[in-house]
Amino acid sequence: MMPKVMGQKWSVCVCVCVFWVLQMKNSVGTRGQGEEPAAKPDHSEWNQVYLAVVSVLLGPVLLVLLDGCSAVEPGRLWAESDGVGVALWDWTAFTIVVIFTVLQGALYYLPVGQVVEGKMGNQEKRLKYSLNGLHAFGVCVVLLVGAWQGGWLVAGSVTGRVLPLVSAGCAVALLISVCLYLRPDSAHSHENTTGGFLQDFLLGREADPRLGKIDVKQFAMVRIGFIGWGLMDVCYVLRGVESDSVSSALLLTTTFQLVYILDFLIDEDTVLDTKEFMEDSIGFLMVLGEYIWIPFFSSLPVYFLLQRPNHIHFLSAVPVILLFGFGFLVYYLSNEQKSGFRRNPHNPAYSRLETIRSPSGRNLLVSGWFGWVRHPNYLGDVVMMLAWCLPCGFCSVLPYLPALQCFNLLRKRSTEVEESCREKHGSAWAEYCRRVPYKLIPYIY
Repeated sequence: MMPKVMGQKWSVCVCVCVFWVLQMKNSVGTRGQGEEPAAKPDHSEWNQVYLAVVSVLLGPVLLVLLDGCSAVEPGRLWAESDGVGVALWDWTAFTIVVIFTVLQGALYYLPVGQVVEGKMGNQEKRLKYSLNGLHAFGVCVVLLVGAWQGGWLVAGSVTGRVLPLVSAGCAVALLISVCLYLRPDSAHSHENTTGGFLQDFLLGREADPRLGKIDVKQFAMVRIGFIGWGLMDVCYVLRGVESDSVSSALLLTTTFQLVYILDFLIDEDTVLDTKEFMEDSIGFLMVLGEYIWIPFFSSLPVYFLLQRPNHIHFLSAVPVILLFGFGFLVYYLSNEQKSGFRRNPHNPAYSRLETIRSPSGRNLLVSGWFGWVRHPNYLGDVVMMLAWCLPCGFCSVLPYLPALQCFNLLRKRSTEVEESCREKHGSAWAEYCRRVPYKLIPYIY
């Protein structure tokens, strides 16, 4: 007999599980540009039991959250159990995940886009990365919509298998992680290994594993995570068209998320500067997060609106659109200001910006976006995610969980980055914090 999910029986358990997952230090589902590198990862801070709990609960928590979206009565968090469960596995879902993975691997070799050099590899040579994620996403959307329009694909056959797709993602992530762990020792960078099986398997033994020209970490983060997220959003909309249940809220939330994803893919090179990419090894937790957490948890508000259509009035939509636009501008412009100033601080465009000279020889911006809060790009991220949750209404906390997780992770990341800056810039950083007292939210936090 297939495994079953009974929503009401899980309600108390999932609240505890969500708390644990929201405390995850593996910050999947967030992004940043040009971050100050934090201290090198210290695997000793990971408790063995904690690691085991997170790795075991990540999949089941997501399954329960998705199952909770199908509640039939507005205002109820969990559907009443009627004795009929939901299958958690089928081989069609596994085939879909495998085909998607192989397709992304093939599209990585598209002869389009830039090839850029990144950090130094094990052989003291700079690693090269193909930046054609936007083209790969475009090809996938054309194939998906074309197959649907031609009658070869029913979107409901995908969206109706969301739970088995999560299970299949867990299985494929496990297979990939086993392969990474079993790679010959000569292929590994040992700086992040601990010698313990559990930590090395879950957190990874190697920072930059490669399969041919494919950088596995970039492949997982961009091609599996973000492209998978975008394709699930498209599938949800197509399913809404099939069932004649496309609501204004569904279109609004999907549009916001696709804008966010497209911006990420257009600036794909920014992932190469993130803390996770520069420092962390890739193990089961990271692979699992990219296969299930990014595509399915991040798209939870869209899936929720597919299950519980919510039509919002134009006058209600306008402030939500303005909120998202504000968040996007804060995120984009603050990153542009920071990146541009780092590349060329003598650019006349930055001549009016006030700076503080650091003992490290660098100048710290203390005006402009970074005179408002210390991490305006993180603030923009949180505001955008809040904006695409609001069309879901207030009948359930479920669609707001991605925004809450984002805030929690960015709050932790800002603390880590500031500890590094305090060590690097000394008294200059203390003066900056005195003049700009708020980390994320002006006058609040």
